[in-house]
Amino acid sequence: MAKEEKIKNFDANGIGQLNDGMFGLPFTLEECETVLIPVPWEVTVSYGGGTAEGPQAILEASYQVDLYDPIVKDAWHKGIGMDEISVEVKEKSLALREKAEKYINALAEGADENNEELKKVSTQIKQECLWLNNWVKNRVLHFLNKNKYVGLIGGDHSTPLGMMEALATKFDNFCVLQIDAHADLRNAYEGFEFSHASIMYNALKIKQVEKLVQVGIRDYCEEELNLINNSNGRIKTFFDRDIKYAQYNGDSWNRICDRIVKELPQNIYLSFDIDGLDPKLCPHTGTPVAGGFETEQILFLLEKVVKSGRKIIAFDINEVTPGPEGDEWDANVAARLLYRIANMAAMSNGK
Repeated sequence: MAKEEKIKNFDANGIGQLNDGMFGLPFTLEECETVLIPVPWEVTVSYGGGTAEGPQAILEASYQVDLYDPIVKDAWHKGIGMDEISVEVKEKSLALREKAEKYINALAEGADENNEELKKVSTQIKQECLWLNNWVKNRVLHFLNKNKYVGLIGGDHSTPLGMMEALATKFDNFCVLQIDAHADLRNAYEGFEFSHASIMYNALKIKQVEKLVQVGIRDYCEEELNLINNSNGRIKTFFDRDIKYAQYNGDSWNRICDRIVKELPQNIYLSFDIDGLDPKLCPHTGTPVAGGFETEQILFLLEKVVKSGRKIIAFDINEVTPGPEGDEWDANVAARLLYRIANMAAMSNGK
């Protein structure tokens, strides 16, 4: 059946059918204009685990999402699909995570990271992280070359580096808009060059990344603050504390968003760590931090970005961890945000 016939026969007000694609949509991946790449990887997480289960949990929660979008008319007609979850990536992550945990525990107990055995572990993990970056880059390019709009679902926040590298082959320059509780500007955190806590430090090594605009940061070290302050404007950070103090003094989120948008160039890569939200919305994420945003605050900001005429060239959502015993709350929140973000982002590209 042709896509047009599927649209005509599909009941967008009905119950999501588990035999259909993501969000219960009746389209094949080829028919979807937006393709989401799941990356079930969490090798270097330094606190709570479980983010490798995020893509599957979000997929399962997506069938409960109502398809009406208040901003994008008939958004579901375009189609959003998820690529297959790679068994190879997930199995590598599981095996390496065990080694990484032992390595991190040894360092926490005072071991020397130059110890021969520990260096072997660190070297192996670096090599496999390079493998993952290349895997992600190739997968992203595969879909970009098919004229698909692409998003990524982690996994931990280290996962989108390969995606940014892929975008660097297609765009002369772009800005990273980071929604996050953490600055993620650490250099080789806990000895891991490609740590989830180093994603933005590594992103800034890509010459096409002209600027990093961070929003909601509330957990960072002095080294990261110095990097921000000495970046000559390449990093602009809207700290959670400053945002809230401005509001306490009578400023509005509307005006604050205008100031954020003003800092953004034309092409934007959105990198969204779910812990940028208030932890009541993502209580099982790996490193929750008190503070953060409501979901509509983020959607309001992104709506302003799109209305400004700027393009969200691609995006990721990371660090979603399903709760124990089938607790779907985190994935439920993420799936609804994902649907709205994917629709607005695709619209900004004329999709």
